[in-house]
Amino acid sequence: MLLKGKVAIVTGARQGIGEGVSMGLAENGADLMLVSRSIKEDDSVVKACVAAGRRVLTMQVDVSKRDQVQEMVDRTVAEFGKVDILFNNAGISKPGMLWKLTEEQWDQVIDVNLKGTFNSIQAVAGTMMAQKSGAIINVTSSAGLLGTIGQVNYTAAKGGVHALTKSAAKELAKYGITVNCIAPLAVTEMTKTVTTDPRFKDKYLERIPMGRFANTEEMAPVVVFLASEGARYITGQTICVDGGMVML
Repeated sequence: MLLKGKVAIVTGARQGIGEGVSMGLAENGADLMLVSRSIKEDDSVVKACVAAGRRVLTMQVDVSKRDQVQEMVDRTVAEFGKVDILFNNAGISKPGMLWKLTEEQWDQVIDVNLKGTFNSIQAVAGTMMAQKSGAIINVTSSAGLLGTIGQVNYTAAKGGVHALTKSAAKELAKYGITVNCIAPLAVTEMTKTVTTDPRFKDKYLERIPMGRFANTEEMAPVVVFLASEGARYITGQTICVDGGMVML
């Protein structure tokens, strides 16, 4: 097991990529704090991680609220004694063309996707700095790297996560903490329109050299690797897990 003895916090863990990655972390030996705004102890992801033999805590957290995020980290440390891994996955999408986008749509997406990522990094940094180790894995997207139509707010937030990753990696490297980022493409509730709607599906598939969309479990191996000792000399990087759609 690559992560035996490690403790991981996963935000946005209840479904989608968060669920797939949580199960991958559990199967590789990590104990888990699973977080989302609506997670419950009888959710499938919780049951799957427990079935893998791991200790699992759950907590309902709005990552845009700094006090809730700090409580998330404090409770994890109190229960497990440390935090080795943070998978910063919580995110929302509120599409709208630039000239129609409301202030509320802008604020909600920036607050969860960008501010929430920052809140979680800042909250966990202290304990990781004290133990002089840790792996932080953030989530951007092709929108944040290349831009996309109808999601100016989401593009700005995810582009911010990409840039934030680089600065955080430079600041935290001397403490033995790595900070990396993935840009995934998988079938989730958030990508349902582009992966199932005939108006968009074929156009997207034409942009993917591998010719298919991934399932959420296919995102787990790269996160597990970035969280493992084998990736201790990798930091500040964004890895596209998208079948070749974006090649940096």
